[in-house]
Amino acid sequence: MVHALCEARRVLKPDSILIDLRPAIKHREVGIVRAGRYMSLGSTRERFDEDRAANRAIAHVLGKRLFRQVWRTQFECERVPASLKAYHEWMSEFTQTSGLPPHDWLIRRVERAFKGQSGKSKIVVRAPLVMRVLSKE
Repeated sequence: MVHALCEARRVLKPDSILIDLRPAIKHREVGIVRAGRYMSLGSTRERFDEDRAANRAIAHVLGKRLFRQVWRTQFECERVPASLKAYHEWMSEFTQTSGLPPHDWLIRRVERAFKGQSGKSKIVVRAPLVMRVLSKE
């Protein structure tokens, strides 16, 4: 990622900015919302090796003064799958792309909670995002 950041710096005009927006190093929390109340069902079990490497790359280019951090913030992001099927599809893609073992235990827990709810319920996946605004030095 250091190489990619150096290339980004090379093509940016003077006084340009680069926005780094990524999930925070925190497991995603999965739950159900019913009647405005959130009930947590569990968290994903991710490895954060690539995220830590990306953070080291940002620290490296900041240390070399290739960029200057102008702003950093962290905020909650909620993914609300439209259906139980959409949640299955997201979880399948999430575990495959991140190289994780299947989270069948979490899928079953969501299925039981979602199907056992009377009235309008929705599945919610919560995870914070970190946004950094870097200025080309």
